[in-house]
Amino acid sequence: MSEIFWWVIFPYITIVIMIVGLLNRFAFRQLTWAAPSTEFFEKRWLRIGSPLFHFGIIFAFFGHVMGIVIPMDFYQAIGVSDHLYHIGAVYGGSLAGIMVVAGLIILLIRKMTIDPVRIHATFADFYSVIALLIVSAIGTYMTVFQNVTPEEFDYRTSIGPWFRSLFILNPQYHLMENIPFIFKLHTLTAFGLFASIPFTRLVHFYTIPVTYPTRSPQQYRSRSQYKNKVK
Repeated sequence: MSEIFWWVIFPYITIVIMIVGLLNRFAFRQLTWAAPSTEFFEKRWLRIGSPLFHFGIIFAFFGHVMGIVIPMDFYQAIGVSDHLYHIGAVYGGSLAGIMVVAGLIILLIRKMTIDPVRIHATFADFYSVIALLIVSAIGTYMTVFQNVTPEEFDYRTSIGPWFRSLFILNPQYHLMENIPFIFKLHTLTAFGLFASIPFTRLVHFYTIPVTYPTRSPQQYRSRSQYKNKVK
């Protein structure tokens, strides 16, 4: 019964919460959809932590799509051997994971130690960073650990088919029964994180900034310099 709850009921609950929460926020609180910048308060650490996190999370997202969403048969059909796939997954995944974890640690320290940033941060802001850090740290540990153990766990034969089965409403929960605990923990914490997205600034994850690279730059002038020029 517990297997059915964790690998059937719990995922669907989190998905429903996420979808309903997103629709509610878009319908009634569109102005809160964005993630306001704190660059005014501190720039040095933000310029290091933010790119590390955002580029890392993009690489990690596509890595999860390639490993979980795309079936194993597809790689076999195009001639990608298991060995070649695992080399790319381990080294590429390790790099992406380390980037995400490093960026989040920098952003968390910045949020805790820079007074203006800490004062304007909400509980949801701290929760977002800490929850992301936990999920990504577990995932990075899994990827790096795979690289130093003689027997690799192939999630494409268990977690991947189980995950895809959720979306065809035929959950194969038995596929998750015998996988390593660390993979179960990573999966459950990730689903929990997804359920919380509509209630945090992580909601901007669902906004594709296609016009961002071409938008006009925003210019700001220092008030103190302006007063000096007036005098």
